[in-house]
Amino acid sequence: ITMITLVLVGAAVIRERERGTIEHLLVMPVNSAEIVLAKIIANGLVICTIALLSMHFMVGGLLQVPLLGSLALFALGAGLFMFSIASLAVMLATLAPTMPQYSLLMMPVYIIALMFSGSSSPRSNMPETAQWISEYWPTTQFMTFAQNILLRGAGFEVVWPQMVAMIISGALFLGFALFRFRKMLEQQG
Repeated sequence: ITMITLVLVGAAVIRERERGTIEHLLVMPVNSAEIVLAKIIANGLVICTIALLSMHFMVGGLLQVPLLGSLALFALGAGLFMFSIASLAVMLATLAPTMPQYSLLMMPVYIIALMFSGSSSPRSNMPETAQWISEYWPTTQFMTFAQNILLRGAGFEVVWPQMVAMIISGALFLGFALFRFRKMLEQQG
């Protein structure tokens, strides 16, 4: 979810700017927030749908891994996570003028977020400073959320703190992304 969201949403913003079609958006009766949310929602629906189908048919079906928790709750959390990462992608896309530069900016962000999330190694093995810095990152919260739902069968009463953290981080990323996107549109127009 993380890699695909970063690539697709970031590429959608940069392609508009590189091809010059951002001017078409500027003459439409929409504001910058609606443009950004349209890019997030359009890509997010596809990514979340594919992630859920993959989880159901590949993980639960073909691989026969027992999924203990609710797929509906997982879908809600995956949507919140996708919103947070898509907002980060828009923010990064407004910082990089071309797709190669965006790729060079996105990859370290992705790798560091993945390493600090606890998906490849336990966070308890990391230095305390690293644990403290990455505690509220969306990837860290989503890993905890997904493990609690899918492996432990936890309900909403257990995972709501991770959901709130993903909403807050997504809102912060979105706020900064909208600020940068407006500046980018002013420079284009």
